[in-house]
Amino acid sequence: MKKILVATEKPFAAAAVSQIKSIIENAGFECALLEKYTEKNQLLEAVADANALIIRSDIASREVIEAGKKLQIIVRAGAGYDNIDLQAASAHSVVAMNTPGQNSNAVAELAVGMMIFLARGLYNGKAGTELMGKTIGIHAYGNVGKNLARIAKGFGMEVFAYDPFVSSDVIEKDGVKALNSAAELYATCQYVSLHIPANEKTKKSINKSILSTMPKGAVLVNTARKEVIDEDSLLELMEERPDFQYISDIAPDCKAVFEEKYQGRFFFTPKKMGAQTAEANLNAGTAAAHQIVNFFQNGDTTFKVN
Repeated sequence: MKKILVATEKPFAAAAVSQIKSIIENAGFECALLEKYTEKNQLLEAVADANALIIRSDIASREVIEAGKKLQIIVRAGAGYDNIDLQAASAHSVVAMNTPGQNSNAVAELAVGMMIFLARGLYNGKAGTELMGKTIGIHAYGNVGKNLARIAKGFGMEVFAYDPFVSSDVIEKDGVKALNSAAELYATCQYVSLHIPANEKTKKSINKSILSTMPKGAVLVNTARKEVIDEDSLLELMEERPDFQYISDIAPDCKAVFEEKYQGRFFFTPKKMGAQTAEANLNAGTAAAHQIVNFFQNGDTTFKVN
């Protein structure tokens, strides 16, 4: 019998766990849970006899993959998969997958929620501004970007997007104006929302050079990864442009500097919260379970990322 390990330092909601177990067990497989573990050795021990692994933000390192002698597949319940060592997975013939789209509406709603919070002065009782009539640029037009465009249009914002991997026809079909470059996007829009992955090409790519072209009252919204920001040059820009503001779903390494010098011009969630809704939790978890079942029963590798 195949054993599927659900290893979550930050567990799925109880309703999601119940459905995950049901999907796995109804397929004739064993479901094992490792929740709220506090040491890596607990994960290494639990994965030793597992044929499949479901994780959230947990780290599937080379050490974890090598400890899983029977591992055939790892599924990250969520869109990002930089917490899986893809090279190690491939070297050990382990299929790595994500669950794209399952958290996308939750992330988009968070981005808009943070934008409203900042526009209204962090609800400090003073007059703020509105989103209606403002320009927003979506940097990468994937599942989250599409949902953000839908919501932003509902607020009456003028929506632009740039994605080198998505045709302008697809973008403009959604009533969004497609731009030809990231440079054009930043120079055009007061708000820019980041949805790019963190990889060798994108790390520290969002820097002072491109951000300084944004219009007066610019706001950078980051629900992607902190690694895509060049924090040193961002701090230079914050110092030089008192009108520039930054909101992020994960605190930067230079958080202390923001707290000391730029009060009222930033907001960081206490921890990464993009997927922290009951719906996204359930959607991502059950999608991961279904993908593993389909992999073992039908050889389906649709969402393979390595």
